[in-house]
Amino acid sequence: MKNAYYFFSDVHLGMSSREEEKLKEKVLIAFLESMRIDAAEVFIVGDLFDYWIEYKSVIPKGFYKVFAKLSELIEDGIKITYLAGNHDFWKGKYFKEEFGIDINFEPIERTLENKKFFIHHGDGLAFNDTGYKILKKVLRHPVSQFLYKWIHPDIGIGLARSTSRTSRVHTHNKDYSAKDGLREFAEKKLNEGYDFILMGHRHNPSIVKFGEGIYVNLGDWIDNFTFAKFKESKFEFLKFYNKDTKEFNTKEFKEETI
Repeated sequence: MKNAYYFFSDVHLGMSSREEEKLKEKVLIAFLESMRIDAAEVFIVGDLFDYWIEYKSVIPKGFYKVFAKLSELIEDGIKITYLAGNHDFWKGKYFKEEFGIDINFEPIERTLENKKFFIHHGDGLAFNDTGYKILKKVLRHPVSQFLYKWIHPDIGIGLARSTSRTSRVHTHNKDYSAKDGLREFAEKKLNEGYDFILMGHRHNPSIVKFGEGIYVNLGDWIDNFTFAKFKESKFEFLKFYNKDTKEFNTKEFKEETI
């Protein structure tokens, strides 16, 4: 019975060397294949790609194996829900026309098995991140995207790759401290009546219990290969692949209690 819901984020396809990308792609495809047994819906919580610039007739090259696997899941009747992150928000009609996947540019609110979920990539929530919030509005404005598309694709995609690298370094090196903004936002949403708050962006896998509610930062698929699963009222936060031992496993992360 297909009644499981999967959540993962921050794969950043196209980020690293060809060898590292082949490994990441191999592990991701194995992960997607593993879902076919019981998945009803898969939530991609942002930054599947390290950069994504979509022209009318041109998209970044590569990723065809991942696209093929996503297409197989959809043909199996599994729903793919995609929330744009801060690296892969620049999307047009490609995903809708090719795969039937709608891109969500705003946080997702869903009720699954009578539990209320709030799903947010997490960008723009960190304290002292005013500069990014301003940049986000500029980059996502339709006029900015229209003008950018007049740049030749080879140049435009190259600029996107360079900008994404700078953004990722900024996020990685940012001192979030004990209070990072994301946890505080999650606690506020849980107090509003949500049962689960799921985010990515920080690349720091963690599961925190606030009273009866749970906040999860989904981590990443650069170093941690973590994901969440919700099935028959049971919530699990797991590690799919161990980069150090090169083994596939299902290590479960323990909850922190606040």
